[in-house]
Amino acid sequence: MTVQVWSFPGGIHPPENKQQSTAMPIQQPPLPRRLVLPLQQHIGEPALPCVEVGQRVLKGQRIAEPGSAISAALHAPTSGTVVALGEQPYPHASGLTAPAIVIDSDGQEEWATLDACSDYASRSAVELLERIRHAGIAGLGGAGFPTAAKLATRPQDDLHTLVINGAECEPYISADDLLMRERAAELVQGIDILLHILQPEQVLIGIEDNKPEALAAVQAALGERNITLRAIPTRYPSGGERQLIQILTGREVPAGGLPADIGMLCVNVGTAVAVADAVLRGRPLISRITTLTGAALERPCNVEALLGTPVGELLDFAGLDRSKLERLILGGPLMGVSLPSLDVPLIKTGNCLLAASREELPPAPPAMPCIRCGDCAQVCPASLLPQQLHYFALGAEHEQLQAHNLFDCIECGACAYVCPSSIPLVQYYRAAKADIRELQQRQLKAEQSRLRFEQRQDRLRREDEQRAAERLARQERAARVQEDEASPEPPAPAAQSIIERVKSEKAVGNAPDQLKRLKIEASMAQVALKKAEKQLAAHDTEQLRAQVAELRSAAEQAKAALAAAEASAAPAPAPAAVDNEAALKKAKIDAAMARAQLKKSEKAFGESPTDEQRATLTSLREDVERIEHRLGELQSAAAPAPQAGEPTNGVLALRQAKQHYVAQRDALRSAERDGASDEELASVRQTLAAAEQALHAAEDASGKAPPELVRTDKRPVSPALRAAKTELAYARADLKKLEREGAGDDALTTARARLLAAERAVADASGEDPR
Repeated sequence: MTVQVWSFPGGIHPPENKQQSTAMPIQQPPLPRRLVLPLQQHIGEPALPCVEVGQRVLKGQRIAEPGSAISAALHAPTSGTVVALGEQPYPHASGLTAPAIVIDSDGQEEWATLDACSDYASRSAVELLERIRHAGIAGLGGAGFPTAAKLATRPQDDLHTLVINGAECEPYISADDLLMRERAAELVQGIDILLHILQPEQVLIGIEDNKPEALAAVQAALGERNITLRAIPTRYPSGGERQLIQILTGREVPAGGLPADIGMLCVNVGTAVAVADAVLRGRPLISRITTLTGAALERPCNVEALLGTPVGELLDFAGLDRSKLERLILGGPLMGVSLPSLDVPLIKTGNCLLAASREELPPAPPAMPCIRCGDCAQVCPASLLPQQLHYFALGAEHEQLQAHNLFDCIECGACAYVCPSSIPLVQYYRAAKADIRELQQRQLKAEQSRLRFEQRQDRLRREDEQRAAERLARQERAARVQEDEASPEPPAPAAQSIIERVKSEKAVGNAPDQLKRLKIEASMAQVALKKAEKQLAAHDTEQLRAQVAELRSAAEQAKAALAAAEASAAPAPAPAAVDNEAALKKAKIDAAMARAQLKKSEKAFGESPTDEQRATLTSLREDVERIEHRLGELQSAAAPAPQAGEPTNGVLALRQAKQHYVAQRDALRSAERDGASDEELASVRQTLAAAEQALHAAEDASGKAPPELVRTDKRPVSPALRAAKTELAYARADLKKLEREGAGDDALTTARARLLAAERAVADASGEDPR
């Protein structure tokens, strides 16, 4: 009976070069002396070590736990001693190191106790998935997604088809071919376990028609099972998950989606065998079948190698001629990565080691400009536009890249293979994907920071409102208690005035508490505005700009409400001198705090404040003038009555003249810091001179001896010296902060160098200063 097979767009037919490594059965290389096991051998979070240096481990013993739900455990491939936990060589083109566990083998191959489960049919899917998870199984077809997480399909996915991938389409690689030939029975056992876990309606097995021995072996092992085996045409990349599903079912996985979105799941044949080993025999994933091939090898073959084995030892087992070795590739020639060293270890996703000579894989010629021939679009299996993606990647046009479905690219390399201009298209796509992911991470962090800021502001506002309500409740209770305890006899005049004041305050809605609440709200609004302005200065986004505008409007409204309340609330006459003293004391405190806040803001905003910061400074200066004016009135009211023969208004006039002079002097300093024009400065200086003359006249009229006035001609600090001193202050503060936090030596060295350079700059600027 002819079985229908569909097709997929594009694809290429490169030389297969598989026969070199299929002449011999699977080989067993010697036991390595040392194994290096990276903690990151799969997609997701790295595993977490659960052993210590010096600890003896047994073969199959768990040495690292899964780091998260998307992670896989790690086991000792042989018995021995843990000799190191730390950075070790890693099989990646960058040549960077990665955290790993290093085991020195003892040669005894002593197994840990294995927990087999022959009656898996009576176990639940959840229990079997947990066994697979702790067996450390990740996809062995190349992607390396943790198998347990992949099998834990959501109920709403409505899984109906399980696809077993035996296509192995990339040139040179024959690991799955030899696995199906020699271990077809174990493959079928793994499929039976997956059937019990997933309960699909049908199972489809796809194997390319250039593997007749594997097709025959799997067909014989299936027997009478209701499982469909299909020989598919040999065309690269038919082994891609999406392409194989389209070949076997005629359905396409939607753009940006997963096979589970259309009710399907794809599992590699090597992964299915690993599932059978984990469940039926209790064996974790500690080895894998790897193809050793290439013109630099004397005996190309497939080996069952322990994970963590240095690739140099495996290649030596296959007869490596180092004089012929030009490139060492982990994987196939189209999707593999070049390894910079023979010292890196074999990991779970290492299905092939290609030791190529210069004649076999000559260096790529220099890239030439695109001629828009369209060959890349013809062979793309995902029906993308590779040349458009290339141009968008060159221009970093991330929105266009995503609009043209960049992330649907499976990086098969077919476009680069046929490109007559030798453009490394896949490299551009990988870099663009990395840039987009990094940008998305930054945007996510910024959004999380904004949400945390808003939540904190809401929490602070609720706490302030609660405290204000509690204070108001306490005052009301105290007033009620005072009324209840009042004597029926006519109260004294002072007590009577207090009671009347409390009653009047309650009658008007407790005006002092209302005024206090408005002051709190205005202060909170101002604080929120300042924090938002700092965040906007660090991260300029549309959302933050809108938030700052909203907060500024709220601050202005709160300030206007406070001003209206202060204007409408007539000050109640003090019943005694004690009330006047308390009001005067509070006014002095308010004035000191207002001046301190103004100075702090002027220092923080620097020499070139923004428009928003200038508005904030103006508002703060107005507050200072208003509070000082109120303080002057209170001081005038609290001034002792003059004795006989003493001038009546001389002391008061002198005090007011001093206050006016100080205010004009501060205004001149602020104008100089803000970079006011010469005309503005001249006007302020003229006003200051008039205030000084008025002060001298008040001193003469008061009858006091005038103080000895010593004038010093201070020239303004040069901009270069001011900038150098500012940098020195920041450098000193940053160094102290790093020392408190216990930063590393590199960071401290950099901070000290910055401080030394700032000190030198101050010294140089001081020498050049005209003063």
